[in-house]
Amino acid sequence: MSSFTMYTTPWCGYCQRLKGQLGREDITFDEVDIEQVPEAAQIVEKVNGGNQTVPTLVYSDGTAMTNPSIAQIKAKLAELA
Repeated sequence: MSSFTMYTTPWCGYCQRLKGQLGREDITFDEVDIEQVPEAAQIVEKVNGGNQTVPTLVYSDGTAMTNPSIAQIKAKLAELA
């Protein structure tokens, strides 16, 4: 089970970059394309003041980060461990 879900779109350069960084760090996650899953778009909007800003990560504890750095993600994962 992954510690977070990353909400993305296929055309998002920031999403592609972050996925690459996570892969290099062997950090697993669930990915949801908000253009394919309307309910996911609503989650992203709720977290981002009505905006569909990606990448948005939602962690197992319910907290969220928008376009975080790999360092921020690693710190959060350490907190959840």
